[in-house]
Amino acid sequence: MSGLERTWQPTRPTPLGPTLSVLRRGAHDPCFKREGPGTYWRGLLTPQGPAALRVRQSDGGGPVLAMAWGDGAAWVLDAVPAMLGAFDDPAGFDVGGHPTLGPLARRHPHLPLTRTHQVLEALVPTVIEQKVTGAEAFGSWRRLVQRFGEPAPGPAGAHGLRVPPAPEVLAAIPSWEWLHLGIDPARSRAIVGAARVAPSLERLTRGTSADADRALRSLPGVGTWTSAEVRSRVFGDADAVSFGDYHVARNVGWALTGAIVDDGELAVLLEPFRPHRGRVQRLVMLSGVAPPRRGPRMAVRTHLPRRA
Repeated sequence: MSGLERTWQPTRPTPLGPTLSVLRRGAHDPCFKREGPGTYWRGLLTPQGPAALRVRQSDGGGPVLAMAWGDGAAWVLDAVPAMLGAFDDPAGFDVGGHPTLGPLARRHPHLPLTRTHQVLEALVPTVIEQKVTGAEAFGSWRRLVQRFGEPAPGPAGAHGLRVPPAPEVLAAIPSWEWLHLGIDPARSRAIVGAARVAPSLERLTRGTSADADRALRSLPGVGTWTSAEVRSRVFGDADAVSFGDYHVARNVGWALTGAIVDDGELAVLLEPFRPHRGRVQRLVMLSGVAPPRRGPRMAVRTHLPRRA
């Protein structure tokens, strides 16, 4: 199957790995693959249908060669600049004088925020990640895509790249199948409910991130944390902070003060960084800054039935 291609020249350095990493759901995400240095694959369900996308760049400032296959190939090629941060505006974000953030910013001087314009694509795995360990969430996402998704079009489909399940497929998954995937009823109900109103969710991209926040939080099972995680990817919202995330409060608080803080204290600490509070979070989390571990990690739950 022949694909379509385009070459896009970023106007500023755009390292593909750090930029696209927020779209990867664990090391074995079947919708995201890395092929050697500078080459990345994504399996997507676009408004025009399934697509496989390959982006390749020889260096962080050079042109990006994008190729796409499937019914959604043209759509996803048009979306490449936004996906790679072309419309992200870091103006006013200056942390050079901060003793921790300054060195982190110098280590990651070019960190454009992705903008996917695909709400359900971001919402489903984010709901799966609610209140469970990363290992558990990534495993459930992988099982969901493997069982109910489809092979990506083009050459990568034969090598395991997959497209996420369509909204109508998600809405029809029975309750016992969700349990076999390791997803409890609260989270599965939220996903099924969102899938049933998928066209309305996708129309949110015509408005602002603030409007989308209100609409998303009106959905059963979607709160502040889930909305922020979705908007940071869909809109490239540089001010979206994942309040309610254990690791975000700990790690960002530690980076800013050298102490562990809660959500309320984190909100106060981040206030001077508006409208780039989410950019601070992204910088810290990408850099891996965290307080030293002094206790056991959260155990993966074993009481839900699962298939291998």
